[in-house]
Amino acid sequence: MAKKPDKCEWIGFREALTEFALATHGTTSQRHIKPLHWYVACRLCLEGGFDPDEITPRPPFRVAETGSGASRCRLIEHDPSSGGSGEQTILGGLKTKQVDVVVTKKHIGPVIAVSMKGTLNALRNLTNRLEEAGGDCTNLHLTYPSLVYAYWGAIRGNRPGKAPENAPPPFATEDGRISAKDVAITEAGDPSPLVTRYHAALSGLTERDGVRNAVSKYEAVALTLVNVDEGHLGEAFETYPPSDSPLRFERLMPTVYAQYDLRFVHQAPDLKSRTGRKGWHDDSPVLGEWRANEYELRPQATDDAT
Repeated sequence: MAKKPDKCEWIGFREALTEFALATHGTTSQRHIKPLHWYVACRLCLEGGFDPDEITPRPPFRVAETGSGASRCRLIEHDPSSGGSGEQTILGGLKTKQVDVVVTKKHIGPVIAVSMKGTLNALRNLTNRLEEAGGDCTNLHLTYPSLVYAYWGAIRGNRPGKAPENAPPPFATEDGRISAKDVAITEAGDPSPLVTRYHAALSGLTERDGVRNAVSKYEAVALTLVNVDEGHLGEAFETYPPSDSPLRFERLMPTVYAQYDLRFVHQAPDLKSRTGRKGWHDDSPVLGEWRANEYELRPQATDDAT
């Protein structure tokens, strides 16, 4: 009997990056990258204000509404059993594409998409990642010019020397040392040339801020180097990308929301009742289970009763 796919879980940033870096479940099933999908899906719901039924994979939350009119309350509660799995297939201009996380609005179609790519070793393959990234973005924007499309790349921060005990199976070598082709952080603590070239190339693929702009660019791109040092496993390197880089992760989600609001709400006021990000009442039970103050619950819109 085939194993059922893992359901989306409510997961924190460091927890997601830790599971990615350890790749405990192996890499052939892409299970190590799934926690990143779950993290983004949960943020889109709690922080973004999108209904969990609009998100693939479905985040593990249940919505309840009480009252009516001006006293109407939208409450959200953590419900692990309601989490979904899988990706969504989107029609592209050249071919269909399975996308990791997607927000779809009824009668409108996909409005937000986020692709995630992780690299544990063999950094020479980052060139292939770039080709895929540019092609995927162009393909989907040809069919959906208004689609807010984001890309998040994660790289395991391997250092030269002996492979640490937490290294996944792909790092097994005869002498027990990290191969030069797998090194992301130099002995001096700087990103390797392969990483900096990847960063430079990705920087040219981001910040598409209008539907008439180049279809080969993403609305937002982030690059995260994942620390695997003892005591810091799963932390993102704070010094790279540099503070002025467009690829800092903390810019990713705010940019996605801003571009969504501009295209699907402000420029289409007649659709606001359908596209507006309604948010959640501050009596929502989920606040009692808050796992980390990484982001704030989106407050219920004051005009939600309309």
